[in-house]
Amino acid sequence: METDLTYRIAPMSLDVRLVSAGMLCIPAVFLAVVLAGDYVLCGPLVFVCVIYAWVWLLFRPTAFIIHPEEIEIVWPLKRRTIRRDSITSARIIDVKELKRDIGWGARVGAGGLWGGFGWLWTTKRGIVQMYISRTDRFVWLERGTERPWLVTPERPKEFVRELIPR
Repeated sequence: METDLTYRIAPMSLDVRLVSAGMLCIPAVFLAVVLAGDYVLCGPLVFVCVIYAWVWLLFRPTAFIIHPEEIEIVWPLKRRTIRRDSITSARIIDVKELKRDIGWGARVGAGGLWGGFGWLWTTKRGIVQMYISRTDRFVWLERGTERPWLVTPERPKEFVRELIPR
């Protein structure tokens, strides 16, 4: 691979869009109540807006960039890299394969609003690093002795092909 390749996070699936739309109604309702003159929800409105901004700026990545030696994960206010040689395999999996491979799981981090981000604690694999905006077309990155990653980049087939050249 000669140049860096950028893959934005995949567009949200319909179920994630619906949950996100519902969650975005919360501050809208709080704002309407405050604008109607009932200031009791001022504090909760600010609190919810700060949490939503925190999720958008620090939990939900915007892109995955494949460099020759590493993958860079980009958020609006931070960046993280993982070495490509730490990735032992990469594959596309569907929700049935995911459930079979990880068992039962519980999200630790941000979830529902724009996707699921942070850790996924699982009964079969322990903690999985998770950055997903869809509930299908996952990319599973196996990392040897390190935590596996579950991500949803746009163009997942191309992402896997470029990440692990044959």
